[in-house]
Amino acid sequence: MGWSGRSQSGIQAGFFLQVRPGGWVKMACAAARSPADQDRFICIYPAYLNNKKTIAEGRRIPISKAVENPTATEIQDVCSAVGLNVFLEKNKMYSREWNRDLQYRGRVRVQLKQEDGSLCLVQFPSRKSVMLYAAEMIPKLKTRTQKTGGGDQSLQQGEGSKKGKGKKKK
Repeated sequence: MGWSGRSQSGIQAGFFLQVRPGGWVKMACAAARSPADQDRFICIYPAYLNNKKTIAEGRRIPISKAVENPTATEIQDVCSAVGLNVFLEKNKMYSREWNRDLQYRGRVRVQLKQEDGSLCLVQFPSRKSVMLYAAEMIPKLKTRTQKTGGGDQSLQQGEGSKKGKGKKKK
């Protein structure tokens, strides 16, 4: 793609460059895209809501409201349950995330505005409101409450390990 906004085949691209006084260049969109386009949805990465992360590592909400190690599927479940238009991109990674494990992968795209620019849901006027809502609701998910209720297994495992506790002879 050249500076003129045309590809090598000569077809007009979706943007053009505008030279301003003072020598700087501004990219302008030739056709205004609607807020309902999928690429205009807001992105939420799990790191935004993780209380184990610092602000420098990507957390975007207060630590008191953040959740311990949220996943993209949990964010998707919470947002779709309230009625937001949501889709999950499993293989996307947050750029500040150093760990490449599957647990840390994924991003959620959420539609905030309709085709005409009005809000989809009045209770979510901004991306921060969606993040705060998701962080509030993730601990209430059944998958989270069942994990904390499963303390019986750890007790059984702990009893079996008491056998071999004794001083070793030298």
